[in-house]
Amino acid sequence: MSIRRLPALMASILMVMGLTLAGPARADTDQCAPPGINSASALPTNLAAAATGPGADKYTTPTVQPLNTVKLESLGLGTPGVLTVGTLSDAPPSICINSSGQFTGFDNELLRAVADKLGLKINFVGTEFSGLLAQTAARRFDVASSSITTTDARRRTVGFTNGYDFGYFSLVVPTGSPITGFGKLAPGQRIGVVQGTVQEAYVVDTLHLEPVKFPDYATVYASLKTRQIDAWVAPSQQASGTVQPGDPAQIVENTFSLDNFVAWAVAKENKPLIDALNSGLDAVIADGTWARLYSDWVPRALPPGWKPGSKAAPVPQLPDFSAIAAAREKSGDNGAVAPKSTLSQLADSFLDWELYKHAIPILFKTGLPNTVILTVCASIIGLVLGMGLAVAGISRSRWLRWPARVYTDIFRGLPEVVIILLIGLGIGPVVGSLTGNNPYPLGIAALGLMAAAYIGEIFRSGIQSVEAGQLEASRALGFSYTSSMRLVVIPQGVRRVLPALMNQFISLLKASSLVYFLGLVASQRELFQVGRDLNAQTGNLSPLVAAGLFYLLLTIPLTHLVNFVDNRLRRGRPPAEEDPVAAVEQEMI
Repeated sequence: MSIRRLPALMASILMVMGLTLAGPARADTDQCAPPGINSASALPTNLAAAATGPGADKYTTPTVQPLNTVKLESLGLGTPGVLTVGTLSDAPPSICINSSGQFTGFDNELLRAVADKLGLKINFVGTEFSGLLAQTAARRFDVASSSITTTDARRRTVGFTNGYDFGYFSLVVPTGSPITGFGKLAPGQRIGVVQGTVQEAYVVDTLHLEPVKFPDYATVYASLKTRQIDAWVAPSQQASGTVQPGDPAQIVENTFSLDNFVAWAVAKENKPLIDALNSGLDAVIADGTWARLYSDWVPRALPPGWKPGSKAAPVPQLPDFSAIAAAREKSGDNGAVAPKSTLSQLADSFLDWELYKHAIPILFKTGLPNTVILTVCASIIGLVLGMGLAVAGISRSRWLRWPARVYTDIFRGLPEVVIILLIGLGIGPVVGSLTGNNPYPLGIAALGLMAAAYIGEIFRSGIQSVEAGQLEASRALGFSYTSSMRLVVIPQGVRRVLPALMNQFISLLKASSLVYFLGLVASQRELFQVGRDLNAQTGNLSPLVAAGLFYLLLTIPLTHLVNFVDNRLRRGRPPAEEDPVAAVEQEMI
């Protein structure tokens, strides 16, 4: 395609965006805002029957140390005076990023209050749950805040504070489903869970079923609404906050989590910090802060025999949530709306003009610069190191060939996420003094090292495709081997693999989203993560579509530009263009 057609291509893309944005407008609920006491819920179905007695709790401490005896210098914080917290951004109302770009939710707001009692500043860093506990155990984070249900298996990796919340599971099914409770789940059904959660363990170990695993709550719920799965076993907070009036889904049953309570995770050996957080938790329970935040964010009746904090902490004074829920139901203010058609659901999920207007500025201001920085910097590393690998791979010296081959096999063979986590958790602590414990440079390095393995093979294939006579002819003219390679062979080889290099650049552009596994602050999020956070905040997929359009606007012009350059290099100047040298010679004649 000629470069003259690029403006028309861009106009077509913008026209498609315009048609997309012209979809029906709908004001979505901000799921990362406190729903308030009027959203209170009573004790869920069968919760009391399934709950274990108070004697089953063997981890809650009898008492805590007095708050005024906590010594901040003994807490083992990565940054003195600052509590660095690893959290998620996509599980409202417990943990999420709000419309102002701030980490919030019940878990994090409560932790802010505890840190304030201890006289500590707090810094929230977003990451993925799959790496959260490992990063906490490695002291990348001082605390993990993610509605983490404590289990014996997890206690082998990290330590936990006393409980600040309880956990029970909700069974969410499509409207009209024959599945009416956990007892109706059976082999052959597609039961969705988020990978690595206690809900997955419950389905596998207790129900003895094989679940369908998803990376996050937004994806599993979207699959349920489109009936790609038959049921979703979800944490109660996420289920009640995600299922909105009019959605083609309903919560049909709840069961108490038999795996203890919800708590903050800390490195096992950092007992002083665990004790300090326990003291702060009892303090915010005693002064009513816990009750206020709980009533604002997750107002639901407590199960019999459970309370937050140590065993010596006072019982929090809460409103009668069951009475509030009953009064709301009696008045008919239960939020019930008529079910929507499939087309209306799709339009609401993908074509929300108000969300596009909200998402595009954030994507442009935060996501786009970070995506470009990560991709360009990693590409430079990949190009330089990849050329070195290519030259070493064709060298006559086995001391150069073998290391290049080992490097390429390792970095091409391992999954990208594994390499990013290995570099972030393995090298991060070693170079922490140089990076300021900022994983952003490590993410660039990891992407660059991965890209080098692929780019090296691309360069090697291009160089080896150049006819041997080219090297022989240059040597016959008196060029050294090095000069022949640098001036004759390598330029021709690079020209031949330009399309493959662009494909690798596009792949790297999309892989930049994996850097979030290392833990980034809100201002460091790239395009996909910004879209995903807005998706979690609103329960709508329009922000992800907007992020996808940004990727298209980056990749399509680059693809056609490199095709134009490649064609120009292969064919030379078009015949219609007069050779200026020939024209001058003709005039002289």
